[in-house]
Amino acid sequence: MTDFISIGSVTRDVFMKSRDVKTIRSAAFKTGEGMCIPFGSKVRVDEIVYTVGGSAANAAVTFARQGYSSGCIGRLGDDIRGQETKKVLARDGVDPVFLQFDKKEYTAYSTVILGANHERSILSYRGAGERIAEKDIPWAKLARAKWFYITHLAGKSAPLYPKLVRFAARHGIKVATNPGATQLSNPKTMLPLLKHIDVFIVNREEASYFVNIPYKNTDAIFRKLDLWVKGLVVMTDGPAGVTVSDGKTRWRAGVLKERRVASRTGAGDAFGSGFVAHLHGSKGNVERAMQAGSANATSVIQYIGAQPGILKKGQSVYAWGKLKISKQHIK
Repeated sequence: MTDFISIGSVTRDVFMKSRDVKTIRSAAFKTGEGMCIPFGSKVRVDEIVYTVGGSAANAAVTFARQGYSSGCIGRLGDDIRGQETKKVLARDGVDPVFLQFDKKEYTAYSTVILGANHERSILSYRGAGERIAEKDIPWAKLARAKWFYITHLAGKSAPLYPKLVRFAARHGIKVATNPGATQLSNPKTMLPLLKHIDVFIVNREEASYFVNIPYKNTDAIFRKLDLWVKGLVVMTDGPAGVTVSDGKTRWRAGVLKERRVASRTGAGDAFGSGFVAHLHGSKGNVERAMQAGSANATSVIQYIGAQPGILKKGQSVYAWGKLKISKQHIK
């Protein structure tokens, strides 16, 4: 039996940090700001780090480091990067038996460019990562899992999302999900699945988009999500913190004090998987799970890469202090 099976992207990442990357403000960029380098010149890279990333891989490492049996369903290229990624995950305790290898596409690869302000831009090649094949999944082994942790499934992997949720429902497997744009852009397909979801994790912008309610009206967003989702709704809001609801009680918390920031890549994955791991370990204690998820994310941003800072079993989740959590009973 495997405690947690994470499903989604597995990537090979390279982080490049350079003081010569400039930030400019311009309406030409969707975010209002852009990273810029001059044409026709060499730009000095001050620091370079190779690592493994991807939402499913990051979650799987969290579960493994917390002492649980952990597997990861993701598709890699049948190439050197894919084999090295498999070795890295296996060294961290993630069972590689669920990984798939594609002979046509290369392993997904991301180049993460870090600016002086710790923000980043990501050049992403998705490759084999969007081709998870149903026929290559060992379904009999999945039936013995305790939890599925399903992340964004895009491209040719997208049809797997409803199949995984329904499979879990038939076999009494709990489901936590941090869905992506492919799922959230199709509420009609998602709605029947939400009655089987035990933990539904989205950020505030995603929640607003999914329920078609203005971003600022968080109470209305939660009222609708509480009606749709069987279990917990977890809504993150960047530096404003996180809110969790089970339809009867709403817990709110800010963030832990950051000691230093090297990169924010992987912080969302660290929070979600840390939350679910400790929700399971504490037998449903939401406040303990919020503290642990926040600590995991705070640790991750101290390092370049999504996995080096992931907490291990026995490390204190109070090393950055204790979250101030308010509790509201919903009428």
